[in-house]
Amino acid sequence: MDSGLAALLGAAVGSAATLGAAIVNGRAQARSQHAQQSRQHRRDARYLSALHDRDLAMDAVLDALRPDRPDLTTVEERTARFVTLAREVHRTCEEETAEPTPPPPSPLPLPLIACDGPGKEHLFRPHASWVTTCGPCHREQQRAYAAELLARAEADPAPAPPSWRERVAAEARADGASG
Repeated sequence: MDSGLAALLGAAVGSAATLGAAIVNGRAQARSQHAQQSRQHRRDARYLSALHDRDLAMDAVLDALRPDRPDLTTVEERTARFVTLAREVHRTCEEETAEPTPPPPSPLPLPLIACDGPGKEHLFRPHASWVTTCGPCHREQQRAYAAELLARAEADPAPAPPSWRERVAAEARADGASG
């Protein structure tokens, strides 16, 4: 194959790949922008709805105060409703303007320490600051502890629990003595 033809084919393949990537990225960006605009629209609608409810509650308070002798219980109820809605508007504003908290920084790996376990001395990197033995040594210590508990239990066994018949008979005796 001629080198010029190979260069031409290479350029065509590169151009096609670039065009395909641009189309895919453009669609992904359009979806992302659409999702952002939808979220903004929902936030605006929620905020405007809260403002509208607050304004209606304020109008109700003013209507209750207009007569010559306003009913104080009605005024108090409507004022309480207004205050609740005003707080909701304030909370909505705070939620919308609050910056998202950044994730905490990943902790640095702990330094190598000497293992306190059995066997020859060796180093390991603990997964938490309170760990003093590596995994294999810790498992060995747990096996030894379990064997010790088993040996103590076999040396001094606990008495067998009473059977269900014995428990029922004891309950009947207790009921007969108290009744």
